[in-house]
Amino acid sequence: MHSSSSSALDASVLVLNKLFMAIHIISVRRAFCLLCKDLAEVVSLEDGQFQTYDFQTWREVSEYRARYFRQEDDDWIRTVSCEIQVPRVIRLMDYDRLPKQTIKFNRRNIFARDNNQCQYCGKKFPTSELSLDHVIPRSKGGVSTWENIVCACVNCNVKKGGRTPKEAHMHLIRKPEKPKRSPLLNLKLTHRKYQSWKTFLENAYWSVELK
Repeated sequence: MHSSSSSALDASVLVLNKLFMAIHIISVRRAFCLLCKDLAEVVSLEDGQFQTYDFQTWREVSEYRARYFRQEDDDWIRTVSCEIQVPRVIRLMDYDRLPKQTIKFNRRNIFARDNNQCQYCGKKFPTSELSLDHVIPRSKGGVSTWENIVCACVNCNVKKGGRTPKEAHMHLIRKPEKPKRSPLLNLKLTHRKYQSWKTFLENAYWSVELK
């Protein structure tokens, strides 16, 4: 399977369990492996309704869409004989375990939570130009937690030194807190092509009482 553009294989696919609850995000390659083995089905949002397709049917639907309904946000994988649309959401047929709720406390997730923005001056920087700052410095008993670590640019970090923001006359642009869901997932949701994920990730959708 070679890709008409490598970016299609770099896309991400949201995985649901059997009960339509989001459990994790995987690569397009992995998603196609699961579909080919009939371990998963495609979930597609069409006119506000969810349709599900097995791999064979999805191939047929893809051929039709390739001809008549191409949209700019769609990704396509070209095989020897046809083009297949990259699904945005798949559902595992026999997996009913619930999603893990823990979000790893690591550098990558802190940068993602703070959107690569210095939490003091508000400017965005590439990851290589950002550091992590203890809001209450370690020398004053500050701990390494979601609520006490923020992204800071080198200038602001040097300016703040071993002081609290108040002592340094600096202000945080937002209060640091533990994210409710994966910060990397939140970054994905800013892309138009992943909008169909929102329905499965909004707690309101799942917790609303059915009349």
